[in-house]
Amino acid sequence: MTTAPPTHSHLSGDKRLKVLDAAIKRHQYQQDALIEILHKAQELFGFLENDLLLYIAHQLKLPPSRVYGVATFYHLFSLAPQGVHSCVVCTGTACYVKGAPAILADLEKSTHIHAGETTPDGELSLLTARCLGACGIAPAVVFDGEVAGHQTPALVNERVQGWLKPIQNSKLPLM
Repeated sequence: MTTAPPTHSHLSGDKRLKVLDAAIKRHQYQQDALIEILHKAQELFGFLENDLLLYIAHQLKLPPSRVYGVATFYHLFSLAPQGVHSCVVCTGTACYVKGAPAILADLEKSTHIHAGETTPDGELSLLTARCLGACGIAPAVVFDGEVAGHQTPALVNERVQGWLKPIQNSKLPLM
């Protein structure tokens, strides 16, 4: 008994899916090309939603759990839409010991979001990484792809606050 491909009504007809199919074909449907194919999918769609992961699993004849496991293991993959800006706090051992928890706690308090979330205005995604491999400059934080070392809660917060729009309180009277 063969199984039919999963139906992804909102994906069908999407031109980006044709580009992804071409990439999968270029890799000759090889299962060991999963990371490259996930990168291409994220490049095309912006993030890896569940239906897209299931589609890739079906195309490569892989269990969905394997595709999901790879997508969630690497911090460069995102399962949700990302903000205009990203702030990635390293939580590896050296960064952890040198202050990453305080940086993360301060960011969560000031931005009103938790690690793995995006601000409601879509300006900032706050993320963590298991290790950036920059232990010599711990604690390290990545701002929009640029690694910065020897960070403090104040330095990180100052940089991130520049990206956020002021919160307007609609209950204040207009003057």
